[in-house]
Amino acid sequence: MKALVFDGSAAVRDVPKPEPDHEEALVKVQMAGICKTDVEITRGYMNFHGVLGHEFVGTVEKSPDRELIGSRVVAEINVGCGECSFCGKGLERHCPGRTVMGILGRDGAMAEYLTIPVSNLVVVPVTLEDEKAVFTEPLAAAFEILEQVKIEPSHRVLVIGDGKLGLLVGMVLRLTGCDLTLVGKHRTKMAMFADMGGAVQLVDSFNTSEEKFDVVVEASGNPSGWDLAVKSVKPRGTIILKSTYHGDLKFNPAPLVIDEITVTGSRCGRFGPALRIMERGLVDPTPLISGIFPLERAEEAFTRSQDRDVLKILLKIPG
Repeated sequence: MKALVFDGSAAVRDVPKPEPDHEEALVKVQMAGICKTDVEITRGYMNFHGVLGHEFVGTVEKSPDRELIGSRVVAEINVGCGECSFCGKGLERHCPGRTVMGILGRDGAMAEYLTIPVSNLVVVPVTLEDEKAVFTEPLAAAFEILEQVKIEPSHRVLVIGDGKLGLLVGMVLRLTGCDLTLVGKHRTKMAMFADMGGAVQLVDSFNTSEEKFDVVVEASGNPSGWDLAVKSVKPRGTIILKSTYHGDLKFNPAPLVIDEITVTGSRCGRFGPALRIMERGLVDPTPLISGIFPLERAEEAFTRSQDRDVLKILLKIPG
């Protein structure tokens, strides 16, 4: 089969079609998304080598649960050991022995086929198009914020970062009715959020502001976003940290102590709420799509995904 493989460089290659074990399903991939994590992997993040990709929608071809065969699915990307205390609590994403699709010890979704445990599969509603379903994983990550922190309509909330994740976070948090502002660097990207009725500000002008917020979500992927978050949060407020940074983050913890700030790390989320909210039309991520490429042009797509004017690039897998 064809797959986008990283082994020091990313290239479309012929690789063996995977064979599922007794607890796994074989899924024919229909569409896959390229995200910033995939790009960072090609720069050495997680020291991963193999088939890239963890955002996908596909159809089950083989499964020990025969009722799933023919179903269109997405899949939780973390595969736990099934035996530790974290797995026992349904927290496979924190299992110390986990593998992660396309990130850690498990081939990913930028391929014609993949295998994944049946327990990781989530069936996609029949009315939900592939172009929406492929956003399930990053949208679930945005919804995780609401699992961790109660955001009320009276709260002033700041989202830092106008990339794919920052915009998805904004789409989700605006459903709470809070007073929401998105700060970023790119007028064209923020215009999308402004068209939904959201408030936006360019970071250069916002840096001179003395505004304070009850909740600040840092999703810029840049250490400067952390500095802005600390500057912008109210005393006894909350910072939600979505970004991971290369190298060490140097900062003075004194403001966090003095102002009694809560910092909450936030990563993966549950797929069910993300699928339901898209099915009901409350969040439509498709305006983020900047292009759709066939798998054989995946290298070109990967390069295009890194351009400053681009949000989401998708791969369509021939059927």
